[in-house]
Amino acid sequence: MAVTIDPRTSVFGDRMVVTGTYGATDPTIDLSAFLSEINFADITPISAMAPTNLDVGGTPTPFTLRNFATVSGTTITINKAEASQTAIGGTFIAIGRRA
Repeated sequence: MAVTIDPRTSVFGDRMVVTGTYGATDPTIDLSAFLSEINFADITPISAMAPTNLDVGGTPTPFTLRNFATVSGTTITINKAEASQTAIGGTFIAIGRRA
């Protein structure tokens, strides 16, 4: 599944809100066609989260989001919380200065 940008962006002043979806195989979301910088970004995995591995005491670890993101310039990079976890797709939102 490729990154899909929702067709209707929202603009207020020199800022733009861009939303869309990303797939499990999409490591980055490039928004350079819309934004000159990203001021805020958030991702939401689309499937329910399951506990990760049991810890040494046999107690399940807390529920964790499997994906998290880092931002550099106009690119959102999707990362996995733990190396053993599988990346999953989801939705994203970014607010930044219009390109």
